[in-house]
Parts: sequence; structure tokens; C-alpha cells
Amino acid sequence: MEIAVFGFDQTIDGFEESLREAAGQGFPAYGTSQIFGMDALTGIAAAARSVPGIRVVTSVVPTYPRHPMMLAQQALTTQAAIGGRLVLGIGLSHQPVVEGMWGISFDRPVRHMSDYLSILMPLLHDRRVSFAGEALTGRGEITPPPADAPPVLVAALGPQMLRLTGRMADGTITWMTGPETIRTLTSPTIREAAEEAGRPEPQVVVGLPVCVTDDVDAARARADSDYAIYGQLPSYRAMLDREGAATPADVAIIGTAAEVQERIRALEGCGTTTFAASAFGSRDELAATREALVGLLS
Repeated sequence: MEIAVFGFDQTIDGFEESLREAAGQGFPAYGTSQIFGMDALTGIAAAARSVPGIRVVTSVVPTYPRHPMMLAQQALTTQAAIGGRLVLGIGLSHQPVVEGMWGISFDRPVRHMSDYLSILMPLLHDRRVSFAGEALTGRGEITPPPADAPPVLVAALGPQMLRLTGRMADGTITWMTGPETIRTLTSPTIREAAEEAGRPEPQVVVGLPVCVTDDVDAARARADSDYAIYGQLPSYRAMLDREGAATPADVAIIGTAAEVQERIRALEGCGTTTFAASAFGSRDELAATREALVGLLS
């Protein structure tokens, strides 16, 4: 199981600094968000070009605002710019965002993702597509700079999306999904679907908040404050409920360095191929957390 780190960098310079630090410490991959701040792929093309030796993951690019032909062009251009180190994480986003902010229908999201992948994957691999679906149509060729197709990871949480991802993509990337859910739902569902489709074993990237601390109660309170929205959005709420977690703090990895390392190591037995740690806490806690994560690399 690989150990990666995940950040919410807001500037190009800060992103480059984070990448350089992670690469220097030996982390194989660094994930960056796509929410309402920095555009992830633009930031990666700008910052990762000067930081070799580390894969960079979008965690994740929402599909609804970008037609798959446009995303294929952007992803392959970014891939060319950074020498083939991109991992393209994509996801639906959430109904309140898609409908409330963008004014786009969120009807039948699994169908949307199926059509999206039916267009995106051929474009990434073959630079051409001819597909007319119920939600999306894509016909034509693209001519981006030469680059290998990046792996595509889908933010798949529920069974239908996991089965679709196993059949069509390279793996999944989760957030706020606890170890028992990874063991009993995520890993077996996506692996079975990939095997039935004759695809390689999929990646299962698990992202969780992490804090090394000597004040667990304070860290739990901070987790519930910092990550409160994930206890309210329906898709994440469903994962927390499945885990038996009342709040995000119940799936966050919090404790001493030894306790945190033990809980992270245990994720491999649940079917995790990469653990992506999102550190939180005070400056001292952030430093202690990074030190514990570095200790897992050896």
C-alpha cells in the first residue's frame, strides 16, 4: 500500500512548495482538490512541471461543468506538461452544487457518469470517439500534445457507481469512507466488476483526515468543525452511516504517532492500494502528523 498526501493549496506558489516538500520526503503521490479555489489541472501544469519524481492527483475534477472532450484535451495537455505523472480523479460533485449553483440537472447521475466515461476513455487512449448516449454525446478527434493517457479514478461511493467504475475506469478515490466500508463494499464491489469486465485490478485510493496529537478530544472537535459539511452532503452522509459513524471525527485517524500509523497500516488489509492522508490540526500537530506519515514510507 502506498502512502500519499493530500492538500488544499490555494496558490500556485504554495502548491509548488507543497509538491516539492512531499517529493523531497519521498511520497510517491500528492493529491490536490478541485472545489472553488485553484483550478486543479491548471495548477498542476504550472507547479508540477518544476517538481519531478512525484505523481499528482486531481481529487477530484467535477464532470458536469466540463464536457469529456474538453477534459480529455486539458488532461492530456497537463500530462504532456509534467512528463506523464498525472492521475485524473473525476467525480459527480453534489446535487446542491450541480443544480443549485450551476443550474444543471442532477437526474440519473450514474447514467451521466457512464456516458462521460464512454466518451472520456476513448479520447484519452485513442484521441477519437463516436458515442451518443442518453446524457452526453461525443463525436470527433482531438490533437493534444503527445502524452500517455493518465489513469482515471472515479469518486465512486455507492454500489452502482463502484460497479460502473470497475467496468470502465482504472480505480476509485474515496473520501470520508471508513475501513469497514472499504473492506465490505468499496474494495470487493469494484474488484468484482473489474474482473468481470476483464480489466486490470483497480486502484482503491482511500482519503481520510489524519492528526497526530496528545489531545484527542480537541482534535475530534476540530475535525467535526473543519469537516462538518461532509456529515451533511448525502453521498458522504451515506458512507458515514454505513460505517456507523455519527460525525466525520469518527472516521478521522486521530491519536499518537504509533496509533495513527497502526490504523493506517490496517487499511491495506481492507483492500486499500493507496492511502491519501489529509493532515489537520495545529502547526505542531501538522508537523507531527507529517513525521508519522514519513515513517510509514520505509
